[in-house]
Amino acid sequence: MSLVTSPSSPAKAQPQQLVVDLRIPVRGTYLPADHGYGLLSAMAHQVPLLHQNPEIGILTVAGIKDKQGKILLTPQSHLRIRLPVEQVGQVYGRLAGKSLKIGSHPIHLGIPEILMLKSSHTLKARIVTIKNYLEPEGFQKAAQKQLTDLGIPGVVEVLVDENGIPLRKTLKIKQHTIVGFSTVVRHLSEEDSIRLQQVGLGGRRRMGCGFFLPE
Repeated sequence: MSLVTSPSSPAKAQPQQLVVDLRIPVRGTYLPADHGYGLLSAMAHQVPLLHQNPEIGILTVAGIKDKQGKILLTPQSHLRIRLPVEQVGQVYGRLAGKSLKIGSHPIHLGIPEILMLKSSHTLKARIVTIKNYLEPEGFQKAAQKQLTDLGIPGVVEVLVDENGIPLRKTLKIKQHTIVGFSTVVRHLSEEDSIRLQQVGLGGRRRMGCGFFLPE
């Protein structure tokens, strides 16, 4: 198994367009706990735009971990696609009500709900990945630099578990393993909060990385 990391830089362009979330209910029994790549591949067959536009963000599906590499889906399970509002029409009709297969696991997508981004002084991402930064101290400094390069004042922290151990996360893409960390950004203004949600930090946004939500 080879070990790689994701592209290092967030989007540089100043976002002028309105960005929204499509929140799509997911029905089924199980999914692999690590399903970011499989989910993107399955949806891209229906919507090629998802492969073509690296600025689109996709938040993977949450469920109940079974400690055997899978999650049990619940009535609250859903995925989110974050994209410019003018691209909603290219995605909505192609995914609403569709059935997909992630590995050996079939799922059914419900009717998407369009949500505006909400500002918060604190934003959290389940996983952020930055190329060549596999340890929490260096990662935190690199993420803070990316935030500064975006012109966003704020404080980046790596989240820790109940024992104070940094929350290291991994994402598999074929034979490669991508390393990242659960991350929180604090002390954001309303404007900067929206902007960070629009552009994210790090890479692999279409596989669930660098996707920030209000804490």
